[in-house]
Amino acid sequence: MSKKQFIKFLKTVLPLILGFYLTWYLFHSMSKDSLFFFYKSLKEANYLLIILSLLLGVLAYYARALRWKYTIEPLGFTTNAWNRYHAMMIGYVVNMTIPRAGEASRAMMLQQSDQVPFVKSFGTIIMERLVDIIILGLISLITFFLVGPDFWEIKNKIIEKFGVNENSSSIFSKFKLIVIGVFIIVLLIISCVQSVRKKIIEFVLSLKEGIFSIFKIKEIGKYLFLTFVIWASYILMFIIPFYAFKETALVPLHGILLAFILGAFGISFTNGGIGSYPLLIGVVTGFYLKKTGVQHPDAIANALGMLIWVSQTVLMIVLGLISLYFLQKKIKKDG
Repeated sequence: MSKKQFIKFLKTVLPLILGFYLTWYLFHSMSKDSLFFFYKSLKEANYLLIILSLLLGVLAYYARALRWKYTIEPLGFTTNAWNRYHAMMIGYVVNMTIPRAGEASRAMMLQQSDQVPFVKSFGTIIMERLVDIIILGLISLITFFLVGPDFWEIKNKIIEKFGVNENSSSIFSKFKLIVIGVFIIVLLIISCVQSVRKKIIEFVLSLKEGIFSIFKIKEIGKYLFLTFVIWASYILMFIIPFYAFKETALVPLHGILLAFILGAFGISFTNGGIGSYPLLIGVVTGFYLKKTGVQHPDAIANALGMLIWVSQTVLMIVLGLISLYFLQKKIKKDG
């Protein structure tokens, strides 16, 4: 195995191992009674609301594919809306197996279907990610002011969830912190040593045209409208499952938004958010459920987090595989 293959292997496996560990920990941290109410909550959930939530997800995905048109057109290329959608969904599935590889796969699939040069379309995807970061940052800022002191209490709850706090003398607790810390450090090192400075500069320069295509958009109003549709759909898609359980319907809006933000962070932390996404949502939701006096708040909160993650993940995998089938079929037909 070459050095490059070994680094790629570690990039894939380490987040996956961490994700499986966090999933194990989520279940291991619950007592038998808690597990009973965990499964009871899942059984009694309103799945019609979950389906409605997923339909909003489909709307967001297609709106994102439509919006992509407005950053590709300034580059001088005309693309098919369904091809953009299929390429995007395939990229999402790839991201679940190989973190951060989905963007490259997305650009590669569009190159095969619509002959858009890889580097140029990849540049538009990077710009798209920057726009997402800015919007998520604004939502985070607003939520931070709405949440107030609760944020710092929840931060402590997250630390306690891993069994580590200032007063903890447990060797096992400290070992867990060390293991997680090592994972993060190794992942950061891998990300930094993949290529030398010269290659990075050359690649960034080649992406310039795609990245700055956003400043050449002719129909900026439509671009902004689709951006609003995308993020409104994402937020509503996340809010609706809270009403699938009668207990979590009591969580305030600012608490739901905080769970949304931490969940978004969790997705980038492990492959497809496995382990980290439901755990973080569970911590935030459980914090607010305890304030309402609900019995077995952690079990219900974990059930909600797991249901949101599983439903969204299954949707993404199914749509991605369907897109892979249709796009590959079209490419073979045209080729």
